[in-house]
Amino acid sequence: MKKIFIMPLVVIIAAASACNNKHDQAGSEKTGSSSTDPFAEASTLAYHAPDFDHIKNGDFQPALEQGMKIQLEEMQRIADNTAAPTFENTMIPMEKSGAMLSRVSNVFDLMTGANTNPSLQIIKEAIAPRQAAHNDAIYLNAKLFKRIETIYNNLANLKLDAESKRLVEYDYQQFILAGAKLSDADKILLKKLNEQEASLNAKFSNQLLAANKAGALVITDKAELAGLSSSDIDAAAQDAKAKKMEGKWLIPLQNTTQQPLLQSLSNRSTREKLFNASWNRAEQNDSNDTRGTISKLAKLRADKAKLLGFLSYAAWKLSDQMAKTPAAVDQFFAQLVPAATAKAKTEAAEIQAQIDKEKGGFKVQPWDWNYYSEKVRKEKYDLDENEIKPYFELDKVLQNGVFYAANQLYGLTFKERHDLPVYQKDVRVFEVFDKDNSKIGLFYCDYFKRDNKNGGAWMSNMVGQSKLLGTQPVIYNICNFTKPAAGQPALISFSDVTTMFHEFGHALHGFFASQQYPSLSGTSVARDFVEFPSQFNEHWALDPKILKNYAVHYQTGKPMPQVLVDKIKKAAAFNQGYKLTELLAAASLDLAWHKLPAGDALQKTDDFEKASLHQLKLDLPEVPSRYRTSYFSHIWGGGYAAGYYAYLWTEMLDDDAYSWFEEHGGLNRENGQRFRDMILSRGNTEDYGKMFRDFRGHDPKIQPMEINRGLIAK
Repeated sequence: MKKIFIMPLVVIIAAASACNNKHDQAGSEKTGSSSTDPFAEASTLAYHAPDFDHIKNGDFQPALEQGMKIQLEEMQRIADNTAAPTFENTMIPMEKSGAMLSRVSNVFDLMTGANTNPSLQIIKEAIAPRQAAHNDAIYLNAKLFKRIETIYNNLANLKLDAESKRLVEYDYQQFILAGAKLSDADKILLKKLNEQEASLNAKFSNQLLAANKAGALVITDKAELAGLSSSDIDAAAQDAKAKKMEGKWLIPLQNTTQQPLLQSLSNRSTREKLFNASWNRAEQNDSNDTRGTISKLAKLRADKAKLLGFLSYAAWKLSDQMAKTPAAVDQFFAQLVPAATAKAKTEAAEIQAQIDKEKGGFKVQPWDWNYYSEKVRKEKYDLDENEIKPYFELDKVLQNGVFYAANQLYGLTFKERHDLPVYQKDVRVFEVFDKDNSKIGLFYCDYFKRDNKNGGAWMSNMVGQSKLLGTQPVIYNICNFTKPAAGQPALISFSDVTTMFHEFGHALHGFFASQQYPSLSGTSVARDFVEFPSQFNEHWALDPKILKNYAVHYQTGKPMPQVLVDKIKKAAAFNQGYKLTELLAAASLDLAWHKLPAGDALQKTDDFEKASLHQLKLDLPEVPSRYRTSYFSHIWGGGYAAGYYAYLWTEMLDDDAYSWFEEHGGLNRENGQRFRDMILSRGNTEDYGKMFRDFRGHDPKIQPMEINRGLIAK
């Protein structure tokens, strides 16, 4: 996942991170502000990387407020300029504005997502409506918009390069979508709605983080953990000990509905408890219950869309995306739902047959699916996840897999740095070098889960690339893998391996950015395009040359046997009906919520969810939505509102693009360079459809995706 910032000129505060050691570093519970603002000037560290040794919780709010104040002054000077509007006296200074705000927002986003604490959460809720008001003060500034509009209307007569023209067109569109043409009275109303939405977004995120913590499953009898590996049991004991629950075991919740350990737990009662802890985490009728917040958010968004002249929030949100309209997404889904659900029902029958063969005496339930599907997989493909894990040691996957693939495709090399401060002791930093040994940027990776870290995995920038600003990218990847007990190796699943390749695909999109303007740089693209490079990068995890280089046994050093590799590849299409159906359910729920018309009453979330899935024929009892409405962080707090479809849409793009590689010799430097030149380095500098067509030679086709998912034969 790529962390999405809503508006291009002003960095929106979303999620973040912190540090915990003897210094009063970012994320510590000391809140006093330092004598010197660490965000007032660009950091003097390499690539302007944040100096986490000198950032305190108390630095954020005053720096955010000062950053907003400075940018508003900068924007007002542009608006008040009496000279005729030109690209040089309007667009350029707008792109240069907000330097301090970007510095502090980027770090605050990192801190509140990856390693937060109560102090940062309080600041997040307090600052969110002010940030919304700040954005409105810019996008609803009539004098500023008039200058942009004048330039836009005269664009055909201006001698501008293609990227500069794109910037004018893009900024004009964003101002229109933000309400620049509304009446003064409607602008006042929109500002109120935006502030309310920002507050509710922040409230939801904090409620869900607390719900996730409180929802962790506590086990008092080790026998209930039957089926788990010794390392998983040790990790659960370590998590419990950290919470001062000696002699117990703690299973923290991950953000998706299904929890990873459900695949291994042989105790059905424990499976049910863990599933229910996940399913009901945010529906406990307590202060962490998100349903009231969600109902208000959905209604508010519908009202805002109507004010802006759109039939629904989804129609407003998709107007600048590659898909363009909700109808296009509905049509796309219509091609997938029948085949996905039919395959899922076939898989359910196979699982039920396995249960009956073992004389289980029960009908398969959601908490049984992963456990018994693993048994079916073992029987059908003779593939055991525990047999695979010893070949996937995290550091080898990173350096000999993820980094090696980037080297083979693009010529990149990496050198770990230990001289730069980090915000948490598990974070690692690598310097990235291009094929000619020139410096590209810095890569921070934070792979282990913590109970003060948001669930899931994502990428974003601490420093963005821009030739205008003279900056190179400082990028981070966040994941939530189980940290091993002391002295044990960090062995991960193949799903985790895929996640590492995915998030680094986002990083490559950022590292290869080559734009003049920060608003168009790197991953600053539409939601339904931003997941294309990341999902494309997943394909290299199973490339024979790459896999052979990183899949070695952590004890013997021997490569994974070819027979096991073949099993993984043969099993790739296994359970795809389930996986696609749960994704379609979540994406369809997102669209259903955001296609609500203005004026509807507050929805009861459970009733709305049930009715929507039934109408869409996605209410398979054994296949729960990947995210339930009440903990769907992507859409209520993560910037993916009306945009979760993007994962499936971009899967179509990435599978079709990968089929081009298959047709032209696969993994090699020449093909990698072509993909880098035509996709990864382009940012938001041209129409996404054209960009894809230029690379692939045709509009995206769904057939490679259907083949890859096992829905149709190759």
